[in-house]
Amino acid sequence: MRKILIACLAAAVIPSLVFAGENTLVNTDIFQLEYAASPQISPDGSRVAYARKSMDIMSDRAVSNIWIIDADGGKHRPLLSGSTSYSSPRWSPGGDRLAYVSGDGNRGAQIHVRWMDSGQTAVISNLRHTPSSLSWSPDGKQIAFTMFVPREATSLAKPPAKPEGAEWAPPVKVIDAIQYRGDGAGYLSTGESHIFVISAEGGTPRQMTNGEFNHGGRLSWTPDGDEIIFAANLQVDYEYDPVESEIWALDVESAELSPLTDRNGPDFAPAVSPDGRKIAYLGFDDRKMGYHNVDVYILDRESNTVSALTTELDREVDDVQWAGSSSRLYVSYDDFGRKLLASLSLGGEVKVVANDVGGTTLGRPYTSGGFSTANNGAFAYTAGTVHRPADVASGRGTRATRRLTSLNDDLFGRKQLGAVEEISWKSSAGDLQIQGWIVTPPGFDATQKYPLILEIHGGPFATYGPHFSSEVQLYAAAGYVVLYTNPRGSTSYGFDFANEIHHNYPGQDYDDLMSGVDAVVALGYIDEEQLFVTGGSGGGVLSAWIVGKTDRFAAAVVAKPVINWTSTVLTTDIATFMPEYWFADMPWEDPNAYWVRSPLSLVGNVTTPTALLTGEQDHRTPIPESEQYYQALKLRKIDTALIRVPEASHGIAARPSHLIAKIDNILAWFERYKK
Repeated sequence: MRKILIACLAAAVIPSLVFAGENTLVNTDIFQLEYAASPQISPDGSRVAYARKSMDIMSDRAVSNIWIIDADGGKHRPLLSGSTSYSSPRWSPGGDRLAYVSGDGNRGAQIHVRWMDSGQTAVISNLRHTPSSLSWSPDGKQIAFTMFVPREATSLAKPPAKPEGAEWAPPVKVIDAIQYRGDGAGYLSTGESHIFVISAEGGTPRQMTNGEFNHGGRLSWTPDGDEIIFAANLQVDYEYDPVESEIWALDVESAELSPLTDRNGPDFAPAVSPDGRKIAYLGFDDRKMGYHNVDVYILDRESNTVSALTTELDREVDDVQWAGSSSRLYVSYDDFGRKLLASLSLGGEVKVVANDVGGTTLGRPYTSGGFSTANNGAFAYTAGTVHRPADVASGRGTRATRRLTSLNDDLFGRKQLGAVEEISWKSSAGDLQIQGWIVTPPGFDATQKYPLILEIHGGPFATYGPHFSSEVQLYAAAGYVVLYTNPRGSTSYGFDFANEIHHNYPGQDYDDLMSGVDAVVALGYIDEEQLFVTGGSGGGVLSAWIVGKTDRFAAAVVAKPVINWTSTVLTTDIATFMPEYWFADMPWEDPNAYWVRSPLSLVGNVTTPTALLTGEQDHRTPIPESEQYYQALKLRKIDTALIRVPEASHGIAARPSHLIAKIDNILAWFERYKK
């Protein structure tokens, strides 16, 4: 049988396809990309520290350095830079110090503190595992953080002693946890995440939580420093309830825990108000739907009452922070493909203050990004555009925001990128209005005919928007018109639109996509004999579904798909989630429900040349899913290829060379079938 290697498809055609000229984007430009992440505005609102991420061409990984810039755009300079990564910058309450995480020789990631007046730094920890969720105490004397704590793994039999010098096989590993693998992490070590507190001047950290439960996420101190508020699922059967969590108060002196919420559904991301009287947090009532809107809640600690602030918004809020006072908040949420930053009153009034949050996903045009707030109501956030990854921007209240950095102007100032235009159409199924974006090649001429790539997002509960995408731009640079869209099931359009696919995925989302292709073809510049389709994860599911339903596409690349829902549910790292929220029953209770929604059920209809592309370390949609489809297509003598990406997880494009390989191989497969 012929072996399919990642490089072989691309080798013959990609140089002529992608390297079109100095003025267009080329695949190696991915190594030149930079973007801003984790912008942290100082308590007085005068400065912003942020993680400046760039691609190291020698290590083939993103490197994070910490830079600082004044809130008016002045004095842009590095604080911590070099080949070592520096991440998680966090200002002390007085703004005189900055904590961060960085590797320290052979000791692994440690907590460091930098004194801003002198520039001196100190390593204040000596930890065995990577710390996260750093949070300063109000008096600046302590830092709380979370860290994995291992415990002894289960063993059944004690092996006999081996002779001195003998080379026996490694001992067996006994697994008894329901979640024993994690995508990107591989087989999980036995243990849990716990909360620690360490002196800001260094010393021995104190472990504040214990037990076989995970304690983590955002840590928020009360203003008096007596409590740390956090979220955790401390139910006995927590492993079987993947979304459940409550808000807890941890007494710093006694380490005693007190529950603050109690409902069926997650409560998480707590933020204590400056006066300490209220706790803002996110959550929803669990109705076992495929998608739930996440709302903002306020717990009044004096009256012990809870009020919901955003139930009329009909959008999923993904972050909430106090706006420098105890009477107003800032929230971020997705709306029609854009991530918005908005001011939220305690009466539920929402006022958008920024509509360009994003730019931290370099591959595909997903919504992304984050923000932080200062004591005076100022904020900093990551701002992106269709032609730029994330820069740092700032604002205050409802005043106009200001872009502070231009990290990629040196690269894109010399490049002609594909134009991005919004389009909408009515689906042939149910007359739903569907939103999408068309990207045309550099030098586009509407009187000519172009091949079209339909690029489908994953999730399926996710959203594309007018955001930078190296994948889409490189497809356009290779001469393709690209359509990417948000069919039913996508987020940012409300509860009802997302749950159009509840227990029905894939379903009429197929009709939304085909209607979109029809809408673009009707514009007159698409060659109907040169239609191509690709997508990853949920988009891989739909790509495989499409070629089983129609032969209108000249070729397809199905990336990291679900092919057989039964085998996926029983091998994925989210096995407790999928059957509970995406199906009505377990696979053995209603096998037909799983089969009729599996692309494998339609493989007998496929005539389209279809390649499979998946990471070998993918534990979300494991590579045997792709192998099943590949074998089935081979048995039917359909043109196919299995493109395996070594060392890649479900986040297949995490390393720059993996992203390049993904794009190049998709283009090479399509080039085979262009006319």
